[in-house]
Amino acid sequence: MHIKTFYKSVIATTLGCSIAFSSLAEVVLVVHPSNDAALDKKTVQRIFLGKSNKFSNGKEAIPINQVPSSATRGSFDSDTLGRSSSQVSAYWSKLVFTGKGIPPKEVDNDAAVIAVIADNQNAVGYVDSGAVTGAVKAIPLN
Repeated sequence: MHIKTFYKSVIATTLGCSIAFSSLAEVVLVVHPSNDAALDKKTVQRIFLGKSNKFSNGKEAIPINQVPSSATRGSFDSDTLGRSSSQVSAYWSKLVFTGKGIPPKEVDNDAAVIAVIADNQNAVGYVDSGAVTGAVKAIPLN
């Protein structure tokens, strides 16, 4: 009986530590290396909420979102957009229903975001800072 309790404690501790470490991950904005636009949190909010479709240099901005089940997406929504993922989803549902907007393209994970941005100079997305490669330029937002 004590062994079962011990194993449950170990599993709970391991799970708790992994959640704590994942919440410490830093989300960074990524753009094509040739993108010279100045980006700040307000500009990123406007781009990802469909209120702007241009970078500060006047070029088209194409936002790339991760799927709602992504932990990186949850962090981006809350830390950068200032809304929960369900609030962001409701916001876009309303815009789509009224014909006033189309939500950003969604991809599965950090690697997919990097692949899209490496191939498109106008794309902007976000990834966990640990996933950044030389194919993109990282811009910290916090």
